[in-house]
Order: sequence, then C-alpha cells, then structure tokens
Amino acid sequence: MQALWMVVASFFFATMGVGVKFASAQFNVYEIVFYRGLIGVIFMALVMRQRRVSAMTTVPWMHVWRSVIGVFSLLCWFYAIANLPLATAMTLNYMSGVWVAAFVVGSAVFYSLGDSSKSQGALVMTVLCGFAGVVLTLRPTIEQNQLFAGVLGLLSGIAAALAYMQVAMLARAGEPEERTVLYFGVGSAIAGAIGMAIYGVSGMAAWQTTAAWWLLPIGIFATLGQWGMTRAYSKGGTLVVASLQYSGIVFASIYSIILFDDAISPIGWLGIVVIVMSGLAATALRAHAAVPLKQADEH
Repeated sequence: MQALWMVVASFFFATMGVGVKFASAQFNVYEIVFYRGLIGVIFMALVMRQRRVSAMTTVPWMHVWRSVIGVFSLLCWFYAIANLPLATAMTLNYMSGVWVAAFVVGSAVFYSLGDSSKSQGALVMTVLCGFAGVVLTLRPTIEQNQLFAGVLGLLSGIAAALAYMQVAMLARAGEPEERTVLYFGVGSAIAGAIGMAIYGVSGMAAWQTTAAWWLLPIGIFATLGQWGMTRAYSKGGTLVVASLQYSGIVFASIYSIILFDDAISPIGWLGIVVIVMSGLAATALRAHAAVPLKQADEH
C-alpha cells in the first residue's frame, strides 16, 4: 500500500504543473520557485511541529547536495512547464527513470563489474529506446522553436534522477521524510530569492491578476507531492513505486487536453509512449542489475 503514495504524489505534481503554467503568465521561474519553497517550509514546519519531528539533522551536507541538484531540476522543469505542453514537460522530467538506468550501465562499464549477460544488453537497449523517445518528443518542439525549453526539460530529468537517488540515501541514513522535504523547501526558497535578486521581480500589477492566486496551490501541491514521493521511495517497493510514478504523465495529459487544449502531434505522443515504456522496462531490468550503483534502484 505504501507504493500507492506515488500515485498520489504524481497527481499532486501534475496539479502543481497546472499552477505553474498559469502563474508563469505573470511571474518568472525564480519567483515561482521561491514561493514554492517558502510555502513548503511553512507547511512542513507546521506538520513537523504537530508530529514532534525535530529539524536537527546529523547529515546536513547530504541535504545540501539533495537541495542543489533538486532545485536545479525544479528550475529547469518549471521553465519547461511554462513553455511546453504540460504532458511533454512532465514526460521529459520523468525520463529520470531512463537516466538512472544509463547511470547503472555507465557504472558497470567504468568499474568493469556489470552483468554482461543478456539482461545487461537489454538494459542498454532500453536506454537507447528511451533516447529515441526523447528525439521523437523533442521534434515537435524544434518545429515550434521551443528547443531550448525542451532541452531544459530533459536536463530536469537528469537532475531528478540524481535527486531521487539522494532521497533514497537520506532514507537509508535514517532521515524522516518530513525533514527531507523541509530542507528541500529551504533550498528552493534560497535559490528562488537569489534569482529574484539578480533578475528582478514582477510588479504589483501581477499580484492583481488570477496568476497570483496559483502561487499558494503550487507550494501546497508541490510539498504534498514531494512528501508523498519521499514516503513512497522510503517505505514502498522500489519496482512498483518507480512504475507508478508514470501515472503522473496520464494526469498531465488529461490536464493538457482539458485545460490548455494543447496540440501535441502524433509523433510527440509516440515519443511520450516510448519514454514511458522504456522507463518501465528500465525499472524492471534495473531491479536485477548487480552493479555498484545499487542505490539507484530507489528511483
């Protein structure tokens, strides 16, 4: 049952994406990341107080590293959401499952310890299929002069793969999920504030639009999604959890069609399907790969 937290988390992340898309009409990505982090910190601080979970940690640098790569992923992802169809941006971010498989293969080659049997060959083929899916998914963005947003969406998936691996390591270190989510919120708020100081903020006119109303839901849904994801990876079965995360693409696709009337070409949909199938296959194969990056299974 713990694995079902990933379905809940995926729904919250997709709904957060809706908020980001609306809010980006008036606010830049740094502002959105700042308020997402600030609201998340306040929310989790209240939860931790009610549950009497201490904010003190014995592994601060693990949280710092998780925040650095996680915030980078968040910035890239929010930019992609603002400039691409929601389903496309969500799919590129969920390439993280295939990227973890690529890390596994790369580790096996580097250490010369990987399984060279058919399963290892199948894992390589799965990664290649995932990349083929990326090419299909990005082709429509090239035709619509959205390549930069597509590349950032792809980078968000790479960073997310590293971030999820760090979440698993924090769980192994005994960190409660509430604390992990709290410190990620702190990192997001700090990074957003730095970006706002450099690139500026929106004027008062932006706060008088409906876009401003989405900042609060973004923070709440993002925090709930992060909490659910952390709980799922900490206590659920790895294979099932990683498979269920792709339900987020289904939610995002529904939102894309109903709320934004996004026009995704057939080749774009084909790319999405290829990425999802590659991610599922990579997760299944990765579960049987005996390589040094075993912690990658926690993605």
